Amino acid sequence: MATQTRPDAAAAHDTFPINGTDYVEFLVGNAKQAAHFYRTTFGYQLVAYRGPETGERDTCSYVLQQNKIRLVLTSAFDPDHWVSQHVRLHGDGVKDIALWVDDAREAFRLAVERGAKVWLEPVIREDAHGRVITASICTYGETVHTLVERSDYTGVFMPGFEPRTSELVTIPIGIQYVDHCVGNVELGRMNEWCKFYEDVMGFRNLISFDDSDISTEYTSLMSKVVASGNDRIKFPINEPAAGKKRSQIDEYLDFYRGAGVQHLALATDDIIGTVTELKTRGVEFLRVPTTYYDTLMDRVGPIDEDLAPLKDLGILVDRDDEGYLLQIFTKPVQDRPTVFYEIIQRKGARSFGKGNFKALFEAIEREQALRGNL
Repeated sequence: MATQTRPDAAAAHDTFPINGTDYVEFLVGNAKQAAHFYRTTFGYQLVAYRGPETGERDTCSYVLQQNKIRLVLTSAFDPDHWVSQHVRLHGDGVKDIALWVDDAREAFRLAVERGAKVWLEPVIREDAHGRVITASICTYGETVHTLVERSDYTGVFMPGFEPRTSELVTIPIGIQYVDHCVGNVELGRMNEWCKFYEDVMGFRNLISFDDSDISTEYTSLMSKVVASGNDRIKFPINEPAAGKKRSQIDEYLDFYRGAGVQHLALATDDIIGTVTELKTRGVEFLRVPTTYYDTLMDRVGPIDEDLAPLKDLGILVDRDDEGYLLQIFTKPVQDRPTVFYEIIQRKGARSFGKGNFKALFEAIEREQALRGNL
């Protein structure tokens, strides 16, 4: 089953149909150890592998899955390999947000015709389980989108990979699908990349936030959310804005050495259970002051959850016209203050937690100050 976001109502006309997120590939310094981290802390299951034992001499990749979320963790052996060079410059991070499509060659043709830069031409890979067709285009920084067509494939992932299991027992934490992927880009380039998604992939501007929406006493940023025609793919794109001190976007750009994926939002149907389990496994979360909860019920109105566990865990709540959402953000999951995760549960809301921005970014600033990067 391909990894995908939860379907929403389709737009009247989708000029670049996308079924969902197929996989997210991280380039890392040590794929075996990274896979162990994601399995033991986030509860992913090892499902496939490619490396020397399968005939691949230059890299190794571990494929992990939990419900409709699929991660690919890739390392290279030669320090001069482009994967190693990418990790040396950026640290561990997302290289590929792969998109599941019905016709990869046609989607690639359309994207290039509309101005996309080619990363990899269409390739057909086959084995005893069928064939997978892929093609890749470039987006912000060194991030790419691989277009994946897999309707004629019944294998575990794709040709070149072998099924792989392990004696390590992993317990899922309840994450279900990729809700959205957030990118950070350089000052002045947010509109450029939003236009790229609109022109090349038929996305639309779902919502915009300026520095009056996302600001604190010291820092601010601007953000726009673009979404595919059927709303199954949502990409918030951030850029820094002028402030008294260096924003979290500036810090990311400095340490990642350019634009890239800031965080993945992973959806759950039980955020209290998911976050409780993650905390027992050592995952660290940003915390807002406990005074945030003093007026929470006045601000968001009735919710199904008890306030006490939300306050204890540091889970934030926000409401829009269609319902409410609960969300919380991890601290960076590697030494460089770059990639982190959002855990989100939607109770009808389709927004992104605007009412939590100030408290959240003040919490991020406290962490920046501890690192000496504010």
